[in-house]
Amino acid sequence: MVLETILTRYAAGERSFPQLNLREAELIKVNLSSINLNAADLRQARLGRTNFSYACLRSADLSESILWGTDLTQADLFEAKLREADLSGAILTQANLEKANLIKAILEGANFSSAKLCHALMIEVDLRPASDYRTNLSQADLSHADLSYANLSMALLYQAKLDGARLCRANLSKGRRETALATDLTEVSMRGADLSYADFTGAILSKADLTGADLTGTILTDADLREAIMPDGTVYKSV
Repeated sequence: MVLETILTRYAAGERSFPQLNLREAELIKVNLSSINLNAADLRQARLGRTNFSYACLRSADLSESILWGTDLTQADLFEAKLREADLSGAILTQANLEKANLIKAILEGANFSSAKLCHALMIEVDLRPASDYRTNLSQADLSHADLSYANLSMALLYQAKLDGARLCRANLSKGRRETALATDLTEVSMRGADLSYADFTGAILSKADLTGADLTGTILTDADLREAIMPDGTVYKSV
């Protein structure tokens, strides 16, 4: 289907366009709120600043696509493929990314506040801050997500849920610049999480729940662990 035809039909009120082939399509600053692109092929598409709020993108393939500043508020991305996609500054508040493939995705400055990322594959993702704002994962559900080797330095994870998540060798350390902010994991839940060899240098883990977490080789130098629940169930008390 020709892209112009899709936009014309959308403007006329049609919303359902499942399984479309939109590979390498250019849809920049377009309003496609509530569109249904279930299982669509959007590989290498340029979708910067397009409005996909409330869109259905279940099982869609967005691998290597460019989604700079794209609005995906409450979008349904269940089992979507976002491998090596660039979501810098994208808005994904309350989006459903359960079982999504985000391996090696660029997520700098993206807003995942209250998003659902259960069982998502997030190996080697880049979640560092953008020049203007921090990557926001506050209150996001990352239960059983795989964040191995992910870069979460200076990210905001306030009250995030990481129960059973895998953060093996992930970087959650404070940035090295003088003005760098600490990675904020205040009141985060990481019950049963694999934190082996992860770097939490200078991170804020105040009131975090680490019950049953694997801390083999974990670096906690200068981390704020006030009132954190440690793997054995005891509450951390600073000396």
